[in-house]
Amino acid sequence: MIRRALLCTLAVALAGCATQTPPPVSTAAKPPATTAPAPVAATPVPDVQPLDVARAAFVRDTALATSIPPAQIEAALAKASIRESIVSAMSRPAEAKPWRDYRPIFISQARIDGGRAFLAAHRDALAKAEARYGVPAEIITAILGVETSYGGNTGKYPVIDALYTLGFAYPRTNEPDKIARENRREAFFRDELGQLFALGKEEGFDITTLQGSYAGAMGWGQFMPSSYRDYAVDGDGDGKRDLFNDLDDVFASVANYFAKKGGWVRGAPVMVRAQRDPAAGDFNAESIEPVHTVAELATRGYRPMHADVPADANATIIRLDGVDGPEYWMVFGNFEAITKYNTSRLYATAVYQLAEAIAGRSADPQ
Repeated sequence: MIRRALLCTLAVALAGCATQTPPPVSTAAKPPATTAPAPVAATPVPDVQPLDVARAAFVRDTALATSIPPAQIEAALAKASIRESIVSAMSRPAEAKPWRDYRPIFISQARIDGGRAFLAAHRDALAKAEARYGVPAEIITAILGVETSYGGNTGKYPVIDALYTLGFAYPRTNEPDKIARENRREAFFRDELGQLFALGKEEGFDITTLQGSYAGAMGWGQFMPSSYRDYAVDGDGDGKRDLFNDLDDVFASVANYFAKKGGWVRGAPVMVRAQRDPAAGDFNAESIEPVHTVAELATRGYRPMHADVPADANATIIRLDGVDGPEYWMVFGNFEAITKYNTSRLYATAVYQLAEAIAGRSADPQ
């Protein structure tokens, strides 16, 4: 498959790509890909190469993996620019804020009202996606609200510029303990640039005209190119996978991403506020994988504030920095599923709480 080859061949340009776990964004099986060569083993190279060397390797490897002529790849790259505004935006992500400052960005009365109006206007199409994939309509709606304000802001950057910038000029701190991660991140975005070329070939896109976020995410649901290829679906049966203009495709694709990538379980809980016993030790799980039962967490002094959570349900505890001090939340497998869209705990919490507000419920009993 083209994707598998790209993941390895583009790793030649920067070591570490094979072990990188990409942020989801933001994804049903893609249409049949052209036959790709066997994967090329990654070879260690210097951490940072001159642009002309790295670019030449990218063109060679992408042409090999996708069967796109090198001259065509060069012609597209000739229209791409390295933008300082993209480097600056990547250097100050919102997820670096504490929860008390992050929450108001995405959970406002205007966004709640907009989500309710959007859900009402598209209730039938959202219900169709929910019935097929098991992902609640309000969760799909909240994703679109957080990502693009219900389609109002799908991004102003040329996608090819975003991926070219981050793939060849990812922001560097020069801090020794961050070099390996920054190498992996640059390699990830360089691979996504290769995925963009493959996507353009499969879907018939002129990739130099696509607009998206500063990170290269596209459409109403802000899918990265690899996620578009792997998880976008044709929701209305018109033979196309259009995440820019076709809301049936958008709803189905977001739900499919949760089901296939995230492992969403129909009807299962996402998160509930936890009450901490006064004598309990502080608990903020390093991993959000739900490896404890609710009963086990109770023995550690953490109990759900909703009495209807089964004692044998699997969960863990996260701590968020709220306005009035630490907030403890019991999170389940479906919370982990949201983080497959974006790895931030703050992001997943914002999506869930916005969804609850849109549905007329409160995520926090306090």
